[in-house]
Amino acid sequence: MGMRLHILCLMARPRKTITPRSHVAKAAAPESAHAALGRSTRQRSALLAIIAREARPLSPYELHDLAVRELPSIGQSTVYRTLRALEEAHEVRAVEIPGQPPRYELAEIAAHHHHHFHCRGCDRVYDLEGCPGGLRNLLPRGFTLEEHTIVLSGKCGDCAR
Repeated sequence: MGMRLHILCLMARPRKTITPRSHVAKAAAPESAHAALGRSTRQRSALLAIIAREARPLSPYELHDLAVRELPSIGQSTVYRTLRALEEAHEVRAVEIPGQPPRYELAEIAAHHHHHFHCRGCDRVYDLEGCPGGLRNLLPRGFTLEEHTIVLSGKCGDCAR
């Protein structure tokens, strides 16, 4: 009997591991988006308010540290789920910094062309207004520029002191 159960368990395992992860994620996405956007409006509103108030791109860890002050029971996984749903709903957008986890900013801010500064002291990311322009002049002959991202790094005012 024990051997038969063992064989059944082995036969059941491949069903879980054969399913492609992308298939599972696509099937679960609408439900998780609905949960984060529909059911958790308090959490959603709090996270959006924090991102707006801080006025700079925030990592999920920074966002969680700030959110627990307002919602003590909020977990890190809830922050991730809500951010994913907010991104799918086009309310926030990920800011990619090379070698760093993504930060998130309001989509309305991301819609305006700007760049970022990454502080190596405190690991915070700040928005930079403006663009140096003239980047097409740097391209080799025959190349076309489709987009660009500029990330400056150094130390912010607090860390430079």
